[in-house]
Amino acid sequence: MIGSSSILVSAIAMTLIVGVRYLMTSGLFAWLTKKVRPGLYAGLKPQIGREIRWSLYSAAIYGIPTGIVAWGWQNRGWTQIYTDWNAWPLWYLPVSVLLYLFAHDTWFYWTHRWMHVPKWFRIAHAVHHDSRPPTAWAAMSFHPVEALTGAVVIPALVFLIPIHAAMLGLVLFIMTLMGVTNHMGWELFPRWLVQGRLGQGLITASHHQLHHARYTCNYGLYFRFWDRLCGTDKGLGAFQDRTSRPREDASLSDATRSA
Repeated sequence: MIGSSSILVSAIAMTLIVGVRYLMTSGLFAWLTKKVRPGLYAGLKPQIGREIRWSLYSAAIYGIPTGIVAWGWQNRGWTQIYTDWNAWPLWYLPVSVLLYLFAHDTWFYWTHRWMHVPKWFRIAHAVHHDSRPPTAWAAMSFHPVEALTGAVVIPALVFLIPIHAAMLGLVLFIMTLMGVTNHMGWELFPRWLVQGRLGQGLITASHHQLHHARYTCNYGLYFRFWDRLCGTDKGLGAFQDRTSRPREDASLSDATRSA
């Protein structure tokens, strides 16, 4: 009984952590957008309200399994998470981060393409694409079905791939940072990175923007590997200057979504 109660507390606590992390991170980049691109989110208050609501639902879907696994790690040794720096060679620390990111990216790419099958797009993924244009608040704006597909990845990986707790924290930081910055409607990273050699393999807002514009390309999360391999990489997108133009008409959004 005590164990069950502790699991519940852990799940609730992790849900709160994920929710607060979302509000703080997206709030920070929304504030930065207001400073750097004033007027970019003008007229989007109803959309942002929907993005926050769906994202808080997603926070619970992400937080509950994570909290259960965290309880199992601390109390039952369920996972491959370790805290002793000497348990694995130091060279394995960055390798484990790359393994997690690549595995997560692979899962995301293929489930994302599946979400674009018309049936599942209408059922679930349309919620995310209802953000036109996406904002810093849209990173976790998912239908519960889609949120569930994303919520199982990291909790599953910690059972399979050894990782130091600090490196796992780094993975979660990168996941959060890229999830928000890829949706905020402008490019945070410098041109030399985005358009240079490094940018040929990484996904930033310029790359993901084209996915939200065309729907049928640029499905990746961190890397362009699967997009390039499968012929779905269509390069970098352009950002609409919303500081001087009205928002796209809702009928255009509906027509594109149903295509």
